[in-house]
Amino acid sequence: MTPIDQKDFTDYLADALRQNGMLSFADNASLLDSLYALTQRMLEVNEYMNLTTIKQPRDIIMRHYVDSLTVAAHIPTGASVLDIGCGAGFPCLPLALARPDLHITAIDSTEKKVRYVSETASLLGISPDTLTAISLRAEEGGSVGGQLREKFNIVVSRAVAHLSILGELALPCLKVGGTLIALKGAKAAEEMQDARGLTVLGAAAARLIPTPLTAPDTGKVDHHALVMIEKCEKTPKIYPRKYAQIVKKPL
Repeated sequence: MTPIDQKDFTDYLADALRQNGMLSFADNASLLDSLYALTQRMLEVNEYMNLTTIKQPRDIIMRHYVDSLTVAAHIPTGASVLDIGCGAGFPCLPLALARPDLHITAIDSTEKKVRYVSETASLLGISPDTLTAISLRAEEGGSVGGQLREKFNIVVSRAVAHLSILGELALPCLKVGGTLIALKGAKAAEEMQDARGLTVLGAAAARLIPTPLTAPDTGKVDHHALVMIEKCEKTPKIYPRKYAQIVKKPL
């Protein structure tokens, strides 16, 4: 692995956060250093485990860290948060570093990735009260009697599934009054149109919050967005269905 200059990395990271309106994070030297350490760790492990195809430090900053942290301003202090399909730890690891007040549960069906997230959190000094990772499928945990059902104030998810599928996985895990925050790309509005059937799960109409990500050096803009769906009623007991059914016939 090619060494990464820490000052160059943290300077660019601070500029990227500042450029994208995250001023308090940009001025947090401890956070910047921790994200540098996370990058070193991720790229080292990536040499023998498929964690990410994004390997250039500036791309990692923009496409993993700044993107992940767009959700932070929309999460109340002390909230219970579920990250569905955490993969290599996004958004849960940057979010836990930036918002240690949160109580994050990160789930993924791939046990080795869950183990990586747990070990990395420990190495970075993240408290288990702030972040716990477990190997579990969302549709199992969110079923009636499951350990995730109606337990969370916020569910976040990034690059996991189309909104019509993700909604059925996520909404049963939310308390009434909680919110699903899906990190999406340029087709977010199109996915919202396809996911109007989620109201049967107790969901209000989805809201779109554009979060364009601007690179501080080139000015290049990536058109990302947050889709926010509030849970206004309890989810009927028949949901979530088995995953094969969800995929075959989305709501």
